[in-house]
Amino acid sequence: MAKIGMIGAGSWGTALAWLLSNNGHEVTVWSALEDEIAMLKETREQKSKLPGVVLQEAVSFTADLAEAVAEKELLVLAVPSPFTRSTSRRMAPHVREGQIIVNVAKGIEEGTLMTLSQIIEQEIPQADVAVLSGPSHAEEVGKGLPTTIVAGARTKATAEFIQNIFMSPVFRVYTSPDVMGIELGAALKNVVALAAGIADGLGYGDNTKAALITRGITEIGRLGMAMGGRFETFCGLSGIGDLIVTCASMHSRNRRAGILIGQGYTVQEAMDRVQMVVEGVYSARAAMGLAEKYQVSLPIIEQVNEVLFGGKAPADAVRDLMLRDKKIEITDTEWH
Repeated sequence: MAKIGMIGAGSWGTALAWLLSNNGHEVTVWSALEDEIAMLKETREQKSKLPGVVLQEAVSFTADLAEAVAEKELLVLAVPSPFTRSTSRRMAPHVREGQIIVNVAKGIEEGTLMTLSQIIEQEIPQADVAVLSGPSHAEEVGKGLPTTIVAGARTKATAEFIQNIFMSPVFRVYTSPDVMGIELGAALKNVVALAAGIADGLGYGDNTKAALITRGITEIGRLGMAMGGRFETFCGLSGIGDLIVTCASMHSRNRRAGILIGQGYTVQEAMDRVQMVVEGVYSARAAMGLAEKYQVSLPIIEQVNEVLFGGKAPADAVRDLMLRDKKIEITDTEWH
């Protein structure tokens, strides 16, 4: 049994607290919102974000960050990506040397173009920072439905420690040293999922969805390998696996927001209706910043940016994608 601090009490943090408690660990859940902690203490259920998942009596709740961090063998950072830096900064004085922090949020910081693990390492240099990602909707994890995910860390020992903590009969964990590739796939799939949702909102069909998924992972992999990620990562759980589930499921807040945008709602109206942080909106501009930095072409993600921030009509964005210059699908291959 391990003592674990769950930093964040949203849908994903709540689902993981349920999973880890089921695994026999002692879990303390923290939220910056005192009324959220009061609700969880009273009902043991995240009624607005993950209804129906009742946390075990062994799970405790606190609004005191020092209490959530102190004496814990593992910290799980589960706040939305826009709050990763501010939360890490608040955590830093309480984190001991070598304490393991596994980040489970997905995103890239727009101003710095840093991944979330890079942000955490900058704010908490004494920590051992890792990531956990893959096709894993909180709604399904909280019901105990079979899920597979990947733990990325700088060392094999840390990755295997996280694997052992999270592994269960319904939650299979693989390990990987490619932290950069895992994080990039996790962040950019949300942007492509916005495109898939927009296509759904416009009334397009399965052919369009398949095209966006296939060409989307090509864009993600192209940028990821330019940044030092491994090709196998983008073919794996945090690449094509996470992209498929996010583009296809109504559990996906990014797809739901995209549908609304495709139906004519503004970006702000769509986010207000989803009522949760739509990570892809925050990662879209950062993705284009990375594309410029590494001189990589990202046509789908570029058009998503035009729709989100440039006032472009979604139907016009799709038309421009379809009418791009003719391309060869497989490069560096000789014709016979």
